[in-house]
Amino acid sequence: MKNENLPNTPWDGEMPKVGIRPTIDGRLGGVRESLEEQTMAQARSVQELLSGNLRYPNGQPVQCVIADTCIGGVAEAAQAAEKFRKEGVGVSLTVTPCWCYGSETMDQDPAIPKAVWGFNGTERPGAVYLAAVLAGHTQKGLPAFGIYGKDVQDAGDTSIPEDVSKKLLQFARAGLAVALMRGRSYASIGGVSMGIAGSEVDSAFFENYLGMRVEAIDMTEMLRRMEKGIYDQDEFEKALRWVKANCQEGDDYNTPETRRPREALDKEWIDSVKMALIARDIMVGSPKLTEMGYAEEGHGRNAIIAGFQGQRHWTDHKPNGDFMEAVLNTTYDWNGQRPPYILATENDALNAVTMLFGNLLTGTAQVFADLRTYWSPDAVKRLTDYDLPAPAQSGLLHLINSGPASLDGTGQHSRDGEPVIKPFWEVSEAEAKACYEATTWHPSITEYFPGGGWSTRYLTKGGMPATIARLNLVKGLGPALQIAEGYTVDLPEAVHDALDQRTNPTWPTTWFTPRLDGQGVFRDAYSVMNAWGANHCVMSYGHIGADLLTLASMLRIPVYMHNVEDAAVFRPSSWNAFGTADLEGADFRACANYGPLYS
Repeated sequence: MKNENLPNTPWDGEMPKVGIRPTIDGRLGGVRESLEEQTMAQARSVQELLSGNLRYPNGQPVQCVIADTCIGGVAEAAQAAEKFRKEGVGVSLTVTPCWCYGSETMDQDPAIPKAVWGFNGTERPGAVYLAAVLAGHTQKGLPAFGIYGKDVQDAGDTSIPEDVSKKLLQFARAGLAVALMRGRSYASIGGVSMGIAGSEVDSAFFENYLGMRVEAIDMTEMLRRMEKGIYDQDEFEKALRWVKANCQEGDDYNTPETRRPREALDKEWIDSVKMALIARDIMVGSPKLTEMGYAEEGHGRNAIIAGFQGQRHWTDHKPNGDFMEAVLNTTYDWNGQRPPYILATENDALNAVTMLFGNLLTGTAQVFADLRTYWSPDAVKRLTDYDLPAPAQSGLLHLINSGPASLDGTGQHSRDGEPVIKPFWEVSEAEAKACYEATTWHPSITEYFPGGGWSTRYLTKGGMPATIARLNLVKGLGPALQIAEGYTVDLPEAVHDALDQRTNPTWPTTWFTPRLDGQGVFRDAYSVMNAWGANHCVMSYGHIGADLLTLASMLRIPVYMHNVEDAAVFRPSSWNAFGTADLEGADFRACANYGPLYS
């Protein structure tokens, strides 16, 4: 249920469900009857696993729908498909302990991610059905994930082995991410920012690969709403009071000649708060606007992600979007804890999509950053006389940018005494406030932003497992994803200051080092930096590379750089037909063969 104290969020409507298809040997007269209870029990155990361990972005438990009967043939398969259509199922999971008639019982919807769990038991050949039906999926061009436990179980065993559970959850997380994107929008507020190719928004990519549309909104729409007061006036006053109480101002790093007077800075706070409210309303709408007589604006753009061009056409005239982007991407504001509104700086739509991937897979806020600098151990030693500790002996990557680095990225949430980034439904009030207490807001550098604005500064706590990722568009190839798992790193204050002060001191910093395996670009940290495909990246909490690989394969987006162990790679079974010795090459060949999911 929606928290009525919150304004609209991107996830207020009906959520897609996981459809569970218990398939069975259709031969009546003793065979099917002996399997009905076991087959349905397997389906119910999967339902309990998924609903008990997965949540939607709004914090509610994932819902599952089980077919009304076991599926022994094409008629029951059609009945299940019709039920799933009415129930809003977006992910299909077939389970069985036995042999079934593959082509008669399989799910043939081409747009829904699908998997099959064939029970590993000797009493009935569930594994034989699994192999047969996966071959059918491959032959018909309907990629499906195969799930088969390593250890034989007894027929009456209703438990789910750990290896099977891991794959069921991994598949469902990624499949729901696909379903949650379908039919939604990217709100492109403005156009191309400072020649950044990622802000040349490609509608065909969104439509063909993600099932989303692009909504183009000129930045004058934001100006119109600011000047005409088209926002919740009461919430604006509440937000401004909250900002004054919780957003602590830091040093003004402008020169005396370029510093702006206090009156101008106060006006910039006012405009910044208005921008945050308006950007949110553009994305998801507001019933308050409808009450005010602006019903069209009240609908919003059905957007689960957005981007704001800002530089330079806006920022040469009005405050930058740093406050708007930072606070919307954070899981806490004047209304309390809530899902992040994913808003990319510089209208970098490709980074916005990468942020969306991370958020849908983890429920957590994402850290948008420049991949600014590689610091070698020798360079750090030369400037600071400091030897980088494990695991950063190969060097550091300096993640730093203004705007949408969510304040959750401070690392002020904790679990078992360790810094983490939690999904909003786990964040306590104290942890939420600590993120703001660890952040200072500085008058933006006037040379960069003549229109003013406020920039955040914080330092991410070290010791967190983290993953950086980036989606790129390659002419002739299409989209391709990069992934690097690693860790955030703590530096002594003097060392941090010596390195950080060499660039813009008003932006948040994360020191990151990739996990190295001695192979390819992951032989050292320099090679990771050197192989990165753009100036931006997204950092997600945790090592989520395997989930990103699974999601990318569902969308037919190849991954050309990652440090996930081969044993953790989980893609549709048909990927094996494109090569088993070179998994990266097989991924490219499979994605090219099948093409975009919605084309």
